[in-house]
Amino acid sequence: MKKYLLINALCMMLFSLTVSAQVVSKDSINNLKQQKDALEVSKKLNDSKLELAKLENELESKTREKEKTAEQAQKSADENNKAAEKLANDAQDKSLSRKASKAASGARKDAKRARKASDDLDKLTKNIESLRKKISDEEGKLSSMPGNP
Repeated sequence: MKKYLLINALCMMLFSLTVSAQVVSKDSINNLKQQKDALEVSKKLNDSKLELAKLENELESKTREKEKTAEQAQKSADENNKAAEKLANDAQDKSLSRKASKAASGARKDAKRARKASDDLDKLTKNIESLRKKISDEEGKLSSMPGNP
């Protein structure tokens, strides 16, 4: 009988321990969710800032590339013009014709490179502006969040 009472008492104690476990309130759950959301936005913001820094570092080299290709395209166009003038003076000369053709081909290729470099720079500038706007939006969102760290 004593064993039965002892076992019964132990069972009651175990049952009371599980019943008295700490209860987490809904407010604390909501607060944790808000903090989690704020951390996610903060992480996105930091990733965006890193990407912006990377793109801004590329900006200078793309600008130099555009200027360099534009100069080369102009130089090739001038050489093409000179070769065309020489050919115009002696239209039957096969050597001048070949040189003019090569100069025209070179000018065409250099112009294409210059256009591509210009398009790349424009695209990079557009991406930078878009990323700056995204960062600004994320910062506004983060500052308005109640659970930000």
